[in-house]
Amino acid sequence: MLTLPSNLRRIVLNVSVTSLGCAMVAGTAQAQLQTPASKKTSPNHSALEAGQAEDVTVSVRRRSEPLQKVPVATSVYSAKQATRDNVHDLQGIFEFIPSANFRANSSSKDRATFVRGIGTIATSPGVEPSVSTVLDGVVLARPGQATADILDLDHVEVMRGPQGTLFGKNASAGAVNIVTRQPTADFHAFAEASYFSGNEYRLTGGATGTLVPSKLVANASFLVGGFDGNVKNLANSTTVNGYEHRGARSKFLWTPDEETQVTFGLDYMYQNDLVPTGVYTSTNQVAYPTGAVKTNPALASALVGEGVTPSKNNTSVSNNTQSRSVDHTGGFSATVDRELGRGYKLTSISAYRQWQNIQDQDYDGLSGVYATLPEVRDHGKLNFWQASQEVRIASPRGHFFDYVAGFYYLHGVDREVYSRTLSQNGQGTAYGQSHYGITNNNYAVFAEGNLNFTKNFRAILGLRLLRDDLGYDMSRRSTSAVAVTGIRPSYASSGSTSQNGYVDRIGLQYDIKPDIHAYFTYSHGYKGPAYNTFFNMQATDAQVLKPEQNNSFELGLKSQFLHRRVTANLAAFIENFSNYQANFLDNVAGGAVYRMINAGSVSSKGVEGDVAVRTLPGLTLGGNFAYTYAVVDKFNCPAGAPASCNVNGQPLPFAPRWKFVLNADYTKSLNNRFTLSVDSDYTWQSRTQFALTETPDTVQKAYGIWNMSTTLQDKKLKIQLSLVMRNAINTHYASYMAYGALGGVTSSIPRDYGRYGGFVLRKDF
Repeated sequence: MLTLPSNLRRIVLNVSVTSLGCAMVAGTAQAQLQTPASKKTSPNHSALEAGQAEDVTVSVRRRSEPLQKVPVATSVYSAKQATRDNVHDLQGIFEFIPSANFRANSSSKDRATFVRGIGTIATSPGVEPSVSTVLDGVVLARPGQATADILDLDHVEVMRGPQGTLFGKNASAGAVNIVTRQPTADFHAFAEASYFSGNEYRLTGGATGTLVPSKLVANASFLVGGFDGNVKNLANSTTVNGYEHRGARSKFLWTPDEETQVTFGLDYMYQNDLVPTGVYTSTNQVAYPTGAVKTNPALASALVGEGVTPSKNNTSVSNNTQSRSVDHTGGFSATVDRELGRGYKLTSISAYRQWQNIQDQDYDGLSGVYATLPEVRDHGKLNFWQASQEVRIASPRGHFFDYVAGFYYLHGVDREVYSRTLSQNGQGTAYGQSHYGITNNNYAVFAEGNLNFTKNFRAILGLRLLRDDLGYDMSRRSTSAVAVTGIRPSYASSGSTSQNGYVDRIGLQYDIKPDIHAYFTYSHGYKGPAYNTFFNMQATDAQVLKPEQNNSFELGLKSQFLHRRVTANLAAFIENFSNYQANFLDNVAGGAVYRMINAGSVSSKGVEGDVAVRTLPGLTLGGNFAYTYAVVDKFNCPAGAPASCNVNGQPLPFAPRWKFVLNADYTKSLNNRFTLSVDSDYTWQSRTQFALTETPDTVQKAYGIWNMSTTLQDKKLKIQLSLVMRNAINTHYASYMAYGALGGVTSSIPRDYGRYGGFVLRKDF
């Protein structure tokens, strides 16, 4: 379990309530977002009555700026939308962000995020993500940390394209900035309960207010939630693919003087995800690049005997090992904001975070004992912690040169133990256990600013200089002197590397009119060296993977017109990556495994758009889309690959060519007491390839999801009731497809695999 100092544990145990209600939102990019702490603000009612867009403030350049004036393609998703859509993590949120996608998996350590078709799939702790995730200013070094339930959300900013100048070297494809609610001086409390079909429930509550007048304000929140699941385990007649979540979050905002604000943040989340290793959809396996179909008659016979019928609509498994992923994530941070005079502001963020994971996997996906099929069970333990320090200074605005500059340091330590047990005919035949870990240090200095040639015309200059120190050690003990299913022989090695790198951004921005802004940027992205350190590591994996680098060009237009009743933002981009770090399908004595390689060069190009229209009072129509042409340009065939593994020109995994979201929101006051709102959205994406092998049986066909909700609010009693229906047209789809360990194809079943509904009841105090 996550270990915290005793005084911090007492704070966690004492918190029981949270801050602030959901923000007002209309469309993914239009919201009334986070307000300054300890200041009471209200929406611009005159603008709302006139049907105008509310101002949206974001921190995509490490300082508060209007979204419409930031030269970065950005999507914003708010707390109100999360409640309306019944989503509380990045996997759910990314369904409504056209440029973003999420790789689901049974274990949190194997999940990943993608922006514009670019992301990193890796079990190894020695590989960084291409998309950086930042929580309240703190960079999360491992992608598994970013899969946690987000408690007390204010909003999420998804920045597309390289963001390494300000958000770190592991933001070569984009950055996801998660912002939770700030404390307020005015007292406010709430309790919220939701229940959905499938016995899914979520209980949250909280409060915010003043502890010491003019000096200390605080908030606190808690979460209890669960879901039985939507997959049947025939081996023991239980329902799986569900979860149990428990968590708490608190912030203290101390104002020792007029120039200084100190924010202390503390959070903890427990997650027990009972996700099966995979649901069989086929017992065939298509070879690449020939397309020849390989069958596994023994697997097909075994599944029939256990009552499982592999198909695209299968929602049954037969596992004698309960697959699960148990996570303890949390940490604390201290953010100091100090006004230095003459408009300069100093910010310091000191943070410590820890992530512990325990996983059990039914590797073979069967429950019976068979003469020709082995039974394989996995068990893993992970303990990761990171400590980071960032100090930056922001200059005043309005001068010829305004900027944000600073330095950054991160130290991370990962230790893992992974075991695999193999038996044949019910008799133990082999056992392997690996002890491995990674230690990394990252040092960086950075700056980004504007050269304001005129009031309406400026240049954008950004640079980050960095150094990586990365080391690993690995030792595997195997009871077999030769490779057996999924287990290589004993092996031990260690190594280290140090490399320097840089990222930059250069661009121009011109304000055509007060509400119309155009920009062009060039960015160089960098993701550091890597080691493929995992259970089945071998000598070829001990070589350092080269840093992944990219060059990106973006042309954007952000506009509002018709008295700000219409908002239209467009971006066109070209991104070219070299030394792309990707997972490659391998085989160990008949068992499927994946290993990380420098796959070669890939590219992504396309057009994105966000549109919101407010034609009538209370009615907002929105549409967001992304056309992404993300492909393999030149694939480097690794050692041991087929004689021909040419996948050049084929689509990258998790990169649908088209994806769009259409939404409509209507709010009307029935009288002075009651307000009714109706919301509806439709999401659609084209066919999606899930494997770099480019095989046809790992493709999800195009599909669309329709969601709707209605909310009745009683202003007098401060109660609101929302009725929510997800996937109203009952569309079945897979959120991930992969080859089964013993052959065939397995899929991940999402929460909204079929139609479901429920309610959310909220009471404010």
